[in-house]
Amino acid sequence: MSDEGSPLAGRRVVVGVSGSIAAYKAVSLVRLLAERGAVVDVAMTTAATAFVTPLTFASLTHRPVVSEVMALDPDEQIAHVELAEGADAIVLAPATANLLAELAAGLAGNAVTAMALASRAPVIVAPAMDAGMWTHPATLRNVETLRGFGHIIVEPEVGALASGLTGVGRLAESDTIVAAVESLFAHAGELEGLHVVVSAGGTREPIDPVRFLGNRSSGKMGVAIAEAARDRGATVTLVAGSMSVPAPRGVTAVEATTAAAMRTAVLRSAPSADILVMAAAVADFAPKRTSNSKIKRDGAGLQIDLVANPDIVAEVGEMADGVRPFLIGFAAETDDLEANALSKLRDKGLDLIVGNRVGGPFDAIGSEDNKVTVFGAEGPLTDWPMLPKRQVAERLWDLIVDRYRAARPPAGSRRSTRARRR
Repeated sequence: MSDEGSPLAGRRVVVGVSGSIAAYKAVSLVRLLAERGAVVDVAMTTAATAFVTPLTFASLTHRPVVSEVMALDPDEQIAHVELAEGADAIVLAPATANLLAELAAGLAGNAVTAMALASRAPVIVAPAMDAGMWTHPATLRNVETLRGFGHIIVEPEVGALASGLTGVGRLAESDTIVAAVESLFAHAGELEGLHVVVSAGGTREPIDPVRFLGNRSSGKMGVAIAEAARDRGATVTLVAGSMSVPAPRGVTAVEATTAAAMRTAVLRSAPSADILVMAAAVADFAPKRTSNSKIKRDGAGLQIDLVANPDIVAEVGEMADGVRPFLIGFAAETDDLEANALSKLRDKGLDLIVGNRVGGPFDAIGSEDNKVTVFGAEGPLTDWPMLPKRQVAERLWDLIVDRYRAARPPAGSRRSTRARRR
């Protein structure tokens, strides 16, 4: 029985099942997805068919199961390609350590990996394996690679494992996985028709051809914000500084690894943007002079004169009404977070500012998690715990959308007039 009120109603979800003892749990997952209104297809690795037969899934979905990489569908099309192109979302559950390794390496030797590699749909990965395998450096590296691809990881839970041991590695419960799928579509189309610009990563200010002044920003928070905006239907431009993660699929990426290049890219994009999120860590200073050749060590020491870089977000904040986008800044602070964030919000003409502490137990630079406080003119607006950066991005967009709608112009006008906070 379908649930027409579910965000999954009418969505085509492909479940990829690999060879784990937890494959039997995929049966309840498929049933639950169908009950929420999804059209469910199933792809299986050969090893998975040793645990659950394709007939079981075919009986639940009333659709053929793809278990051979070169199988043809009833229209004589390659079945895994048809699944890949038709999917609104792909769920890999259970995902074994071997499947994670194949996905990370871009291998396509079975129906599941071939389907996932061929698709541009969002991918949710729910691993299941022994605790030792899950915590092995190779597996952790593969998981980070998949996160870099933009895949959403539903991490395994702690519990009794097939080995007889108790530890982390147990497949997440079906309702947890379904909730992750629903979150993909809960806000689908919310930003349809809007142009969102996001800056991400750090800048590198050159000293000579091999050295630079920079910071530890990884770009992960900005990329998560860009991905979430894309999944809500926005046309997204990512102004990418120096990042440790790739730009997500489905966005227009503009490389800007120095403050000057980022200023040019942001000011070029801002007039056509409805919303601008300045998540990049732009260097405040740059060397006054850059050497054209490598500076040699001569024992006399080196003195570098610095000059202030342009304040990009403040320049955008000074744009004329009707041109200036809805503007969100970031403030990374070691002390007096609230006072410093609110000062920046007022001085730079921001609509919102996202503050986070650097250093100490909540240092988010380079990590997968972040703890932030969002401030408006009236003060702190949130009290969120430490969360994965994609979850922070989703919550941030919930808040931005509410604020943007409150400032939305009447029909026929692209953007509301917003008073300066100066």
